[in-house]
Amino acid sequence: MKYRRLGRTGLKVSVIGVGTWQFGGEWGRTYTQEEANAVLSRAKEVGINLIDTAECYGDHLSERLIGGFLKGERREDWVIATKFGHHFNALFERDQLWSAEDVRKQLDESLKALGTDYVDLYQFHSGTDAAFDNDELWTMLDKQVQAGKIRHLGISIGSNDNLHQTAAATKVGASAIQVVYNRLDRKPEERVFPSCVEQDLGVLARVPLASGYLSGKYRPDAVFDATDTRSRHDAEQRRAKLEEAARIAENEVPAGMDMAQWALAWCLRHDAVTCVIPGCKTPEQVDANAAAARYASDLHPQAWKDTDAGAI
Repeated sequence: MKYRRLGRTGLKVSVIGVGTWQFGGEWGRTYTQEEANAVLSRAKEVGINLIDTAECYGDHLSERLIGGFLKGERREDWVIATKFGHHFNALFERDQLWSAEDVRKQLDESLKALGTDYVDLYQFHSGTDAAFDNDELWTMLDKQVQAGKIRHLGISIGSNDNLHQTAAATKVGASAIQVVYNRLDRKPEERVFPSCVEQDLGVLARVPLASGYLSGKYRPDAVFDATDTRSRHDAEQRRAKLEEAARIAENEVPAGMDMAQWALAWCLRHDAVTCVIPGCKTPEQVDANAAAARYASDLHPQAWKDTDAGAI
């Protein structure tokens, strides 16, 4: 595994993290504690130390499964990132709760679910600019930082071109940006990444496999059943993405290389990106994702000059 500094937080994080939306039950699967433990234990074995979650992944369900795993762990070995603002109501339905008092309650519920007394990175979760421009909210969050409940604040931008929130990160005390970034969606390179570099913000790249379109598993005529989140995507856009992925596989992915691993390594080539956070359903997927770090430096050596190599 390799590690990078998460911007001015100073945290040393693995370049591959674990995204845990799947633990919330919206990926067509319900996880037991044992199954979640198997995924996270394997992550530890391969050198991953960052887990990304949110309170709305199954009404703190993902957080509770992570908390169950952390009971047998040294807390300081892990960087736990969670989010606020979208409270789970039902499958694919969220209540928007952005007031300072609502968010303070969400933080306490997240800490309880995670079984910890602090969060390493607490992220504003895809809220509107109006919700973001609330001084009372950020004043409250700063007090939670001072109280030790939050180590660092972050912003998970809903639009991958949201310069308004990105540019204001330093002003509100945030030290990291989370954004959709992958080979099919390069928009952050235009405005968001330059702002992150200028402010020394850590960057977590979510959806690095483009919701699985870059996994190499699907043909352009693929059909997804009703339990698959991709069945909710616009049909024309879905086909266009699959067709573009097929073109990329033919023209850009080196012969014999796994496309999913190539896609993760591709994200890490950009010097603004600290870590990619693909979802991992099984220990085997953790292994496959972690392997991307082992040869990413061979594919893009210029992007690894400030990266530490671990023992894995």
